[in-house]
Amino acid sequence: MITVQETDFALERLFRELSFPGEPAGLYDPLRYTMSLGGKRLRPRLYLLVYGMFGRELGPDVLEGAAALELFHAFTLLHDDIMDRSPLRRGAPTVWHKWDPNTAILSGDVLCLEAYKHLAKLPAAVLGPALELFTTTAAQVCEGQQLDMDFEKLPSVPMDQYMRMIGLKTSVLLGCATGMGALVGGATPGQVRLLYDFGYKLGLAFQLEDDWLDTYGDSAVFGKPIGGDILNAKKTWLTVRTLEKGFGELSELFGTVLPPAEKIARAREIYAQAGVEADIRSEIARLGKEALGSAEASGIGPEGLAVLGSLTEKLSGRNA
Repeated sequence: MITVQETDFALERLFRELSFPGEPAGLYDPLRYTMSLGGKRLRPRLYLLVYGMFGRELGPDVLEGAAALELFHAFTLLHDDIMDRSPLRRGAPTVWHKWDPNTAILSGDVLCLEAYKHLAKLPAAVLGPALELFTTTAAQVCEGQQLDMDFEKLPSVPMDQYMRMIGLKTSVLLGCATGMGALVGGATPGQVRLLYDFGYKLGLAFQLEDDWLDTYGDSAVFGKPIGGDILNAKKTWLTVRTLEKGFGELSELFGTVLPPAEKIARAREIYAQAGVEADIRSEIARLGKEALGSAEASGIGPEGLAVLGSLTEKLSGRNA
């Protein structure tokens, strides 16, 4: 089994050596800026960790899958920040805010193409199924983003529809990372499915943690202003659950013009009355447990399960 330390070293080297053309600077400078912001590198890390439970060497062709996943994720963030009107990402100005929306759109498009360029260099034996999984995932992410925007126009959304939306917008890419890692590593089809399921359920927990952080987190840790979802009237697990419990005043609040700080404070008061903070913490824990159940069923063994368990615990405690 490839160690976590070996994986981290390989990731550090991979993204340190990643480069883009020099010209036109207006197209490629935003890409260099985006990748320089770093981040958790969660998707490529998951891919390599799972690969390392089956494969023996982190060769250049294997690492191309890690690059593809991070580049595609960065592409989605550039476009997502425009749609969410977010001025900060990882504590720094977003590309659309630093340059302009058109630049962010075009640079994001190139990031998507760069992702496929790297993906095409995977080992030939797995390239076909990996491309199919990656392309299906890419379309699903767009479907999830569209649903997210559609939900902003609705007064309420059933919880099952909300979970389906975040499954598409967030979870499928984590599932792709873990499933593709198993695939490239030579796992059986059954193991690939179970480890995809681990990543998918981990993605649900990860998104719920994001929902919590946007309302209750520390902006210095979260990397962007707190309360953005409330100010943009976005449907989150907290809002859906609050409305499920009959606190319709939340919908009224979203339609009211108030100073941002006052609106955020009032939303928190309603959440407190509904008791949804405890509800979401419980749901995050449940999803994490289900994710690890899928990983255990895949037969990766105690050592592999310990690695994924540690990661799951960290992602479920990002408020710390």
